[in-house]
Amino acid sequence: YLVDMHGDVVHTWRMPYRPGLYGYLLDDGHLFYSGKVMEDLGRFEAWARFKAGAALEVDWNGKTVWEIKHPDHHHDARKLRNGNVVLLCLRPLPPELHARVKGGLPGTEVRGTIYADYLIEVTTRGEIVWEWRSWEHLDFATEIVTLQDHREEWTHGNTVAEWPDGNLVVSFRNISTVAIVDRRTGAIPWKLGGPPLAQQHDPRPLPNGNLLIFDNGPHRRDHPAPYSRVIEVDPRTSAIVWEYHDQSLFDFFSPYISGAQRLPNGNTLICEGCDGRIFEVTRDGEVVWEYVSPYFFQEPGRPGLNNWVFRAFRCTPDEIERARRA
Repeated sequence: YLVDMHGDVVHTWRMPYRPGLYGYLLDDGHLFYSGKVMEDLGRFEAWARFKAGAALEVDWNGKTVWEIKHPDHHHDARKLRNGNVVLLCLRPLPPELHARVKGGLPGTEVRGTIYADYLIEVTTRGEIVWEWRSWEHLDFATEIVTLQDHREEWTHGNTVAEWPDGNLVVSFRNISTVAIVDRRTGAIPWKLGGPPLAQQHDPRPLPNGNLLIFDNGPHRRDHPAPYSRVIEVDPRTSAIVWEYHDQSLFDFFSPYISGAQRLPNGNTLICEGCDGRIFEVTRDGEVVWEYVSPYFFQEPGRPGLNNWVFRAFRCTPDEIERARRA
């Protein structure tokens, strides 16, 4: 949906697939989104919730410009500046590495299998031109699964984005780690692990060279209470240079999904995903705009209804006009 500042729907894209978590506008005005392919949903219980399987570019009317599919694709994908697409993917960890995975609840592997993330760069014709495997570059000794999580996944990636120099920034929720991946060598020149992070989402590069991160906050190792916050991190020093959290910690808490966007006016748009709440705050933390999604749905395998929003973006009038003409 495209929703105006009053909460009214002004445009709806009709898709060939149900959304696989989220989409965003490209510079040319087309919509890029991950679609959920309703096949192979039984790898493990949570897989059906975050699997995608298709990445597409569509015009204002929902007409497909191109489409690529991959059975391992989940959570996130981005169109790169070179015109290719990077997909976040998941497959079984080589069995000989299982014993090196630390943390998590003992005995919670899925049929003796632990899954881990990998990245592929794909042309819009579906040709794989680059691959990166997390288990070849992350450190098993320090990248430890949160003790309360199942061992069906080691890393649980939830975001991949392009850094200004062409490298990639990736978020791994289960090990509370954000890492920059060198696309040329595969090495990790920088990473930030928890604490200070706790099962974060949506690390987003900023024009000043910093990273904006939604730090979800369940199972914090450095604080007894679970709470969410949005932090701006300087990768040169790994210092937190700005932070937003609610004055009452428990009033702002989204243990899953969620994200944040720095706006042109210097404010920050925050998606508190588990409550379907999207709000704008100033640098001083004042809430100046708020929207709560009225769209509730039944998630398979879970009781009741929810209005979760995985991620949200504020679009400028120029971006909307460009999308209309595209």
